[in-house]
Amino acid sequence: MAKEKRNLMSLEAVCEFLRANDDYLILTHKSPDGDTLGSGFALLLILQSMGKKARVICPDPIPEKYGFFVSECENPEIGADKTVVAVDVADKKLLGALCEVYGDEVDLTIDHHLSNTGYAKRTYLDDGAAANCEIIFSIAKMLSVEINELLALCLYTGISTDTGCFRFSNTTEKTFLAAAELMKIGIDVFLVNRLMFETKSKERLALEAEALGNIEYFFGDKCAVIAITKEMYERTGCKDEELEGITTLPRTIEGVLAGITIREKENGGYRVSVRTYAPLDASEICARLGGGGHVRAAGCEFKGDLGIEKVKETVLEQVKAVMEEDCAGITFN
Repeated sequence: MAKEKRNLMSLEAVCEFLRANDDYLILTHKSPDGDTLGSGFALLLILQSMGKKARVICPDPIPEKYGFFVSECENPEIGADKTVVAVDVADKKLLGALCEVYGDEVDLTIDHHLSNTGYAKRTYLDDGAAANCEIIFSIAKMLSVEINELLALCLYTGISTDTGCFRFSNTTEKTFLAAAELMKIGIDVFLVNRLMFETKSKERLALEAEALGNIEYFFGDKCAVIAITKEMYERTGCKDEELEGITTLPRTIEGVLAGITIREKENGGYRVSVRTYAPLDASEICARLGGGGHVRAAGCEFKGDLGIEKVKETVLEQVKAVMEEDCAGITFN
C-alpha cells in the first residue's frame, strides 16, 4: 500500500526519467542545509552536463558559508519550468514559501527520509543513504556523468554535513567509499570541513553561550533542552541561518539520550529539532507532533504564539512517552 501511495521508482527509472525530460526546476527545503543544497546544485550540474536546462530555487536565503560552491554554479532563469524535482524534501510543507505554488506539482522527489509523505507524483527513496547527496552521487555514476571538482564539492559537502563529518550512526561503508572517490578528484576536503565544522561567527558563539547557560534537564537527566528566542537573536546579532549544527549540542552531554532544541521563528511559531541516541527513536517523537525525519535526527514545527514554555511542555510529553516505550527497564523521574 505504501509503495502504491508513494509511486516508488528504482534508481534506473529515475535516471531514465532524467534523460527523458528537460526544463528542470530543482527545489530544496526551507532552512537549507548542506545536504539539500549539495543535492540541488549537484543535480543542476549533472543535468547541465547532459545538455538539459535546469535551475535551483530555495524557499529561504542560502547561508553565505555555502558560497564556495553555490556561487560557482550557473543557475540561470530558463523561461519555462516543465519538470519539477525536489531533493531532500520529505514533506511538501518543507517547501515553505514555495509550497503553495509547487507543493502539488512535484514530478519527482529524490529523498532519504523514511518519513517521506509521498507528496510527489514519483518518489525515489533510499532511507539507508546517510545523506541525500549519496543518492545523487549514485545517479551521477549511473548516468556516466564525469564528476569534476565543482560537482564533487557539492556532493562531499552534503555527505559530510549530514553525517556530522562522518561521526553520526547513519555513516556506512558506502558513505566512506563515496567520500574517498570524491577526494580522489582533488577537492580540498579540509577547507570544506573547516568551513562546515570549525568556523563560527562571534555572534553564533555568543548565542550558543547564552543558550547553553539556560539548558534544562529532564527525566533523570536523560533529556536536555535548549531554547532559542527572538530576544536572544536580537541581543547577540546572530541570524537563524548561522545556527546549522546547534541541534547536536544538547545530545553531546554525557548521559543524555534525547537532545531537544527549540527555536522561535522570526515570523512566528517554533521549530523543534530532536537528536537521540539508541534506543530512542527521534522520528517517532516528532511524528507524534506532526513532523518526521530519521531515527536519530528529526524535527517538527508549531504555529502561532504559543510561548516557549507551552511548546516545551508539549514536546516533553511525547519524549517521555516514547522513552517509556523505547527504553524499557530504564527509570525516569
